[in-house]
Amino acid sequence: MSIINDISAAIQGGKLKDIKVLVPQAIEEGHSAQTILNDGLLHGMSIIGDRFTRNEAFVPEVLVSARAMNKGVELIKPLLAEEGATSIGKACIGTVEGDLHDIGKNIVKLMLESRNIDVIDLGVDVPADKFIQTAIDEKCDLICCSALLTTTMPNMEKVVEAAKAAGIRENVKIMIGGAPVTQEYCEKIGADAFTIDGGSAAVRAAEFLTA
Repeated sequence: MSIINDISAAIQGGKLKDIKVLVPQAIEEGHSAQTILNDGLLHGMSIIGDRFTRNEAFVPEVLVSARAMNKGVELIKPLLAEEGATSIGKACIGTVEGDLHDIGKNIVKLMLESRNIDVIDLGVDVPADKFIQTAIDEKCDLICCSALLTTTMPNMEKVVEAAKAAGIRENVKIMIGGAPVTQEYCEKIGADAFTIDGGSAAVRAAEFLTA
């Protein structure tokens, strides 16, 4: 498993060139795409994500790690399809209206995809009605909302209320996250789950979809 550990370390260090070499090498050695993804790429990204949450890593470090991660995923995507990974559900994800931060959202997206969840990325500055219309049109099981500013957090509640108004609240789970968000706020606005990082978000999402 040493090369898988090397892949994880390369992600943590944001070493794109190393990923371009190590991932194909791991494939040649017979490691499955799922092993490379979960134990190498995602493991490394989870560690850098945890360090970011604890203020031990900063935005530039996360960005270079995410870039390396995206390259690694690109290299194994054809193999993931061949291995027959079956989707367990669909989510739409975005940063709420008024907020342009996307690092946390992007990490959660990768983590969700690692759990065989199809993800529609709506980007940043997403109005409540866009979340809801996408959930309706694409038959999403989950709506995932991110906010990095206290001033944009109220737009998460707008998503919950819009889901109720559209009559889909009973059919979709709403997950929220971001630096200023808390479990207390989640309960206050009537969302279904708050998670502190991408790894725990993916675990909770999978629980919703397989319950």
